[in-house]
Amino acid sequence: MRKTLLALALAAGVTPALAQDKTFDLKISHWVPASHPLQKALEDWAASVEKASGGTIKGKVFPAQQLGKAFDHYDMARDGIADVTYVNPGYQPGRFPIIGAGELPFLISDAKGGSEGLDAWYRKYAEKEMKDVKYCLAFVHTPSSLHTRTKKVTLPEDLKGMKIRPADATIANFVTQLGGTNVQSSAPEVRDIIERGVADGVFFPAGSLVLFGVDKVTKFHIDAPMYVTTFVFVMNKDKYNQMSAAQKKAIDDNCNTEAAGRVGEPWGKFEDAGVDKIKAEAGQEVYKLTPEQTAAWKKASEPLFKTWADGVKKTGIDADAAMTELKASLAKYNALAQ
Repeated sequence: MRKTLLALALAAGVTPALAQDKTFDLKISHWVPASHPLQKALEDWAASVEKASGGTIKGKVFPAQQLGKAFDHYDMARDGIADVTYVNPGYQPGRFPIIGAGELPFLISDAKGGSEGLDAWYRKYAEKEMKDVKYCLAFVHTPSSLHTRTKKVTLPEDLKGMKIRPADATIANFVTQLGGTNVQSSAPEVRDIIERGVADGVFFPAGSLVLFGVDKVTKFHIDAPMYVTTFVFVMNKDKYNQMSAAQKKAIDDNCNTEAAGRVGEPWGKFEDAGVDKIKAEAGQEVYKLTPEQTAAWKKASEPLFKTWADGVKKTGIDADAAMTELKASLAKYNALAQ
């Protein structure tokens, strides 16, 4: 009898802390369609957290702006409207200048390694720049380019006089610098603004172009790795602080650089596949840039590095040191563009 009781006690004691933990049901919010690979990435993230927490932390994913607009997702996490959110920091120009480094053109070459390199670098800055949320991870999509409706663009000066929906704050500066006009909208609104002639083109990844139906209103597509957009997962701080040490560990073990790569990689593959989908459509022109044209775009983008550095210096951060660190981190993960 004593042995039996001892065995039962040992069995019951395998996960004693988790068994006593309060149960949490996390509201996880994003703003792209449920058919986007981000939906599965967040579902997988929630499943991994649930497993690591012994079933005490569950999560439900709310896609397509169900809980709030794309531009509001950082504040939604801060204010507890959602518990975990997907944020494009570049949707709010000037608010998150440090992570804006990831948006600089011709810097990041790969979605998986780029996500890992950016996340590993940004961790020490996140506490300063995103201090009113629990930072989880950062990632990028595959290097992407420009899609236009009526005018084929091959050189930077071709953007003069055009109305372009930029991907983020840095690309918005680029468009302005080149004599174009920025048209602000979230991703779900892009097709509508081009269809109505409010915008002439968009900086967008190819897979999402098809997913959002923007391929139906554009014809000319540059096939070149020009830029990436940075994204983050953030969590409501109060909700995180209510958790036990074991539960916090379950979150932390899924809010790291390895997890960033797991989110970035499938999205990268999804976007890469979009190029062939567009090529297969009738009436589309997908074209490469010549070495001379690529060099012209790179030269035109150089002032953006100074603009980024000026914004970062206002936060008290050494911008030159930060950029050197970022390039080293990207190189470590084989994602520094040549």
